[in-house]
Amino acid sequence: MRSILCAVAVLVGVFLAADSAQAQDPFEIQVYDATANPVGVPGLELHLNDWVTGRRFPSGSEAPLHGQFHATFEPSWGVLPFWEVGAYVQFAVRSDDGVADWAGAKLRSKFVTPPTWDAHWRLGINLEVSYLPATYDANRWGSEVRPIVAYEDERWLLAFNPIIDQALARPGASEGPVFDPALKVARKVGPVALGFEYYGGIGPVASPLPLADQTHLLFEVIDLLSIEHVELNLGLGEGLTPASAGMIVKAIIGYTFEKSATLPPPPVPQRTAR
Repeated sequence: MRSILCAVAVLVGVFLAADSAQAQDPFEIQVYDATANPVGVPGLELHLNDWVTGRRFPSGSEAPLHGQFHATFEPSWGVLPFWEVGAYVQFAVRSDDGVADWAGAKLRSKFVTPPTWDAHWRLGINLEVSYLPATYDANRWGSEVRPIVAYEDERWLLAFNPIIDQALARPGASEGPVFDPALKVARKVGPVALGFEYYGGIGPVASPLPLADQTHLLFEVIDLLSIEHVELNLGLGEGLTPASAGMIVKAIIGYTFEKSATLPPPPVPQRTAR
């Protein structure tokens, strides 16, 4: 375990050493709750979101978010009880041309406390590297360090992700690490959980943006709890500042596959006497 913790610390150091700047992720609108796939079990999520209204004008090389529809496929795999790896393959349809467009890919590695660590508290960290076309991220290459703190009991789910996003190339490389916090509060009611998700884009850690230029999004969400192996998260979000003004509709549909049962060994042929 000590060697694993050392490896995580080294990776975090590499990520934090890179200069960067990156806005709140418009493709993956999700708060991590420090859970992971069981060992050897694959999972698949489909992230869908529609920026119904929003920024109408380009920002440098980046297309305006207004009218963009995003679809992201996220396969994952449980490596160890505390380690899950995954990837994202992103696509977008923009209102300016209506053509489906490849919007980049990401690789991630998530470390969490094992299920036996505590009955209610969970901790974790997600490390991510991404490449996006300049149409969707002027920096192209980026990284993410996402600490995870979560609490869950029979009534409540609380999760906080104080995310540090960082560009690995210019123009954002000179701005330093960017703080993008995310928070989820949900109350379980029978087969569903009702709650709120918050996503912020505060700007560079060393020099936060003025409040009017920051991104602050609040989603009303509902999560399905009653179907085993199935995840369903639906949300309607609104921007709370001039820079984030607009409405977003999102859905996450996920499935965790059952672990294959171990097949019994084939019977040993019996030799017959001759």
